[in-house]
Formats: sequence, structure tokens, C-alpha cells
Amino acid sequence: MDAMRGLLLTALLVLAAATDGARGDAMVTGTVFCDQCKDGQRSFFDYPIYGIKVTVVCTNSDGQVTMSREETTSWFGNYAMRFDGTPDLSTCHAQVMGGSDQGSVGCSASAGPAQSLRLMFQMFDMEFYSVDSLLSQPAKPMSFCPQSPAPVTPALPSPVAVPSPTAVPSPTAVPSPTAVPSPTAVPSPTAVPSPTPAFKLPPMPPLPPAFKLPPMPPLPPAPFVEASACPHEKWMMPEYRCYWRAVNPDTKVALVFGLMVARRYGTDLTLWQGLQGRGDPYRTLLRESTAALLNSYNSIQFPYHTLGVIQHMNWALMGSTQNVLRTALRFRRANSGYGTTTCRFTPCK
Repeated sequence: MDAMRGLLLTALLVLAAATDGARGDAMVTGTVFCDQCKDGQRSFFDYPIYGIKVTVVCTNSDGQVTMSREETTSWFGNYAMRFDGTPDLSTCHAQVMGGSDQGSVGCSASAGPAQSLRLMFQMFDMEFYSVDSLLSQPAKPMSFCPQSPAPVTPALPSPVAVPSPTAVPSPTAVPSPTAVPSPTAVPSPTAVPSPTPAFKLPPMPPLPPAFKLPPMPPLPPAPFVEASACPHEKWMMPEYRCYWRAVNPDTKVALVFGLMVARRYGTDLTLWQGLQGRGDPYRTLLRESTAALLNSYNSIQFPYHTLGVIQHMNWALMGSTQNVLRTALRFRRANSGYGTTTCRFTPCK
């Protein structure tokens, strides 16, 4: 019993030391959408917009700016900002910096309303804030946006026709005495017309032969449908750069995999840098997870779908080092095609 109490006391001291030495950070995340109809709210026609600058401004009770931070949205329209320490961000708000040529073409003429920061949860010395969707608007609404219907004017009732008065019948005329008929004249015989000769149309010329289209060339194979699995070395070659889908080499790892990965690897590490990791279990996991993510975008027959890669990555970081190595090995086997599936890359033109 004494040994068990000593072991429990040691574990509590280690946990307290680790918690006391942890570096506190505050993370702010959100998404920017293109408000194509300029209705000031999310709708079916809106889509995430990339390349938009978002600023977070904090003010004091006098309205003076005490702290600000600026970030640009990714291909998914997401942004993430990190504040050192654990500052109080309850009086801060996020705003799109509109009125410039940034972002997608034609959707940065003006900005929507600012949004306040909401504290999602707090753990040890870390705080995670979320921001409601921000809007960036074009100069005028798109032509396909629904318009408010015009007011309908009620139709006036047609006037009721007034019947005319009934006419009084006139008195019946007395018939005059019948005249004696004169002798009927005998009609002369009618001349029979001569038959008119029928007009014949000239014969139609023969139709030209039907034009035949040349045979269509065979369609190229669709790489997204075919089974393909490529290791991380293939994804780093410049001749295969065109196979990067939905993300690019400069996309931040934290934006793709989420807050747990941002806590472990930081917010500045890119996917290209993640492919170069080796020598450490956690960097090996990031390398194989990044390759698996790219393979899931490239082939629908890859064993892991995109959300599955992200989930397994976060689950591994929540476990032990052995769990990290086990997940990295599974991703590596999937990226190698399990010995049956090959990499279907061809050099980009």
C-alpha cells in the first residue's frame, strides 16, 4: 500500500511540473465566405474564399486598440492566429479587410460585419477561440441571385353588364293577295368545260450522302477513379506537382489537421516541410499523414478517405509514442499500396 501511495504521489508531481512548465497560447480560428448575393448572411450561393486578409483587433474600455493580429485565409477559406501567453480576448473582434484586389476575383469590394470572439474551451494554459463566419462581398450581387418579388396589384372586378330592355314586337302585317305566276322560262343547256391538264412537278434531285463524323479518340484514364498510392518521395518531386489537389505545398499543417496538430507542430509548419520529417516518431507520423492526405485527394480508391486521415492523425497524438509509431506504420503501408497498388503518376506537362 505504501508503494502504491508513493507511485501516485510521484505521478502527481510529474503532472504538476509538466503543467507548470507548459507554454500558454491562445488560438483563434474561423472561416471567410464570399457573400455573392450581398444579403449579409450565409446562403446556398456562398463559398469559402481564399487570399482574404482578416484582422483581429482588441480594445480596452476607452475604445483604444491594445492588440491586433492579421492573417490570410487558406484555400479552404480558413485562418488561424496564435497569441503568445493567455491574453484576455473577450473584448476582441475579427473583421475582413475589404476594398482591395485581394482574394478571389470580384469578391473583395466590401466586407461584412465584424464578429466577436467566442471562447470554446480552456485547458491548462491554452485557450481556443472561435469566430462566426465572416463575409466578403463583391461590388454588386450576382445575376443568378434571387430577387424579392414585386408587389402584386389586385385586379379590379369587371363591370356587370346591364341587360337592355326587351323590344316590343311590331304588329303582324296583313298578307297581300297572291299574284298569278307567269309561265316559267326553259333554261338553256349549260356548256361542259374542257378538262384542265394536270401540272407535274419536276423530279427532285437525289440527296447528298450523309456526313459522317470522324471517330472520337479514346478518353484518357481518369486518375481520380483509378487505384493509386504514392509514397512521400513521389509527392516531393517537381515533375509531379500538378497532382496536388485542394491543397498546395505552402498550406499550413495546422489549417488542415486541426488544433491538436497545431499544438504539437505549431502554426507555421507547411505541408511541404511536413513531407521532409524523419528521425523522430512524431515527424515520421506527420510525413506519412501528409502523404496519405494527398493520396486521399488523388484517388477515390485509397484505403483512407480525407476525414479518416485527419481523425487517425489526431487520435495518434492523443495516445502514447507507441500509438504514434503504429499509426505512422499503417499510413506508410497504405502509401506504398500494400504491395498490390502502384503509383499512377505521369510527368506533368
